[in-house]
Amino acid sequence: MIFTITLNPALDKTIEIPSLKINSVNRITSIRTDPGGKGINVSRVIHNLGSRSVAAGILGGETGRSILNSLKGMVTDTCFRFVEGETRTNLKIIDPVCRTNTDLNEPGAAVPEDVLNGLLTELLTKLTAEDIVVISGSVPKGAPQDTYRTWVSACKKTGAKVILDAEGELLAAGIQAAPYLIKPNHHELSGLLGQPLPTPEEIKTAALKVMKEYGIAKIVVSMGSRGAVYLSENTAVYAEGPDVLVRSTVGAGDSMVAALAVAEESGLSPEKTICLSMAAGAASVTCSGTQAAGYDLIEKLIPRVVFRKI
Repeated sequence: MIFTITLNPALDKTIEIPSLKINSVNRITSIRTDPGGKGINVSRVIHNLGSRSVAAGILGGETGRSILNSLKGMVTDTCFRFVEGETRTNLKIIDPVCRTNTDLNEPGAAVPEDVLNGLLTELLTKLTAEDIVVISGSVPKGAPQDTYRTWVSACKKTGAKVILDAEGELLAAGIQAAPYLIKPNHHELSGLLGQPLPTPEEIKTAALKVMKEYGIAKIVVSMGSRGAVYLSENTAVYAEGPDVLVRSTVGAGDSMVAALAVAEESGLSPEKTICLSMAAGAASVTCSGTQAAGYDLIEKLIPRVVFRKI
């Protein structure tokens, strides 16, 4: 089973405003809402890929209950704890004329450390060595910056494989516990190492150092429209995704992570893993907001993925 962890979820409200103007009145042409937060996004894509997941995390108030209800039918089970306050609402503004995507993200409600510890304790009773745990996104106010190091370490002790998708201090702390796989984008890896990484070859060199220093088995570094670099003990590949019409880049990385988790669970070859994850990311950007792409579209894009060894 794949478990996804979202400690700071959100209700994502996506609006479209053609030719957005600052300091002016703008007219919204469309609006939609989706359950959000990186782990929840991953679960939704896992469902569309025909696999199963358990979504876990922290929710609050009526917004949290709305998110929980919306997950019915998308996940196999849930493991959420409720706290006082409201789960945040994030606003995604898409300008289809200027082709821009603007995110306005709320900080979210504070979560006491004992609530986080209680959720982790409950989660550990469910995990086995056959499971995969995806830990991704931000943490709520009140959570220690080494939260992901604690969670990665604890989940690994059950024998589960841990995939970490985080940035900044959360990533820096989390990799100290040696997750099985990490998926930073090239900006996040660059920030972690304090050096520019403009080419796939430079990304490869830097990522291999991280793998060796921290004992990480696999690293996938996404590069937006320029593709991604896939690294493992026996694989060093630069992949380019198919050219598609971009509607929203929100959730593209989460779609890649979902495909990586499903591929790992299914025992897919490195080549099939690369094609599935690149196609999932490309399919995601054709959708509005954090809407998850269907498998039919992902399947059509798989043959259009190209890659080469680096």
